[in-house]
Amino acid sequence: MKVLIGDDHSVVRKGLKMIIEEEYPNALIAEAIDGADLIKKSSSENWDIIISDISMPGRSGVEIIKTLKEINPKTPILILSVHAPEQYAVRTLKAGASGYLTKESAPEDLVKAIKQITGGRKYITPDIAEMLIEHQGMKEDSLQHKQLSNREFEVMKLLAYGKKVSDIGEELSLSINTISTYRTRILEKMHMNNNAELTKYAINNGLI
Repeated sequence: MKVLIGDDHSVVRKGLKMIIEEEYPNALIAEAIDGADLIKKSSSENWDIIISDISMPGRSGVEIIKTLKEINPKTPILILSVHAPEQYAVRTLKAGASGYLTKESAPEDLVKAIKQITGGRKYITPDIAEMLIEHQGMKEDSLQHKQLSNREFEVMKLLAYGKKVSDIGEELSLSINTISTYRTRILEKMHMNNNAELTKYAINNGLI
């Protein structure tokens, strides 16, 4: 079993490694500390599974999934995130991930998810399955944030959390002007006037 773990927190990587090695004592496990590192190591050799956080410095998690699938379409990807499934599960699965797991449930469900995914199936909980069904049945414009691109959605969430444009730019490795352009575009698409309205919307729709 060859596993590539992508997470910017060493404690998380260590914890995941311990869980995996308990079930697969001879597993070869490599670690990546951010999106760029994950992409680089995924290109260097073939992996049985890639386990990645959705929020790491640099490129957004959904963009990374698409890049990883371009590099090796056959390598399954399990997303492990602190975010509740309703925030990112549908987006990550549509981008090509084979499963979505919260870090809270990882100790109990990680091995089960790995076995299911490496066995050629997707790991989808009943809650996520219901979200996928609802997503297919609703119009794309039924919720304002559905109109946003993956990068816009990520920036919108950070704005809703109250982060400054400069801080968001640093976190995503983008210029202040680029983040400002995203902010303008987000407000226009969502028909809102300021960050306070974004925050209220995000809270009401369980996005933060």
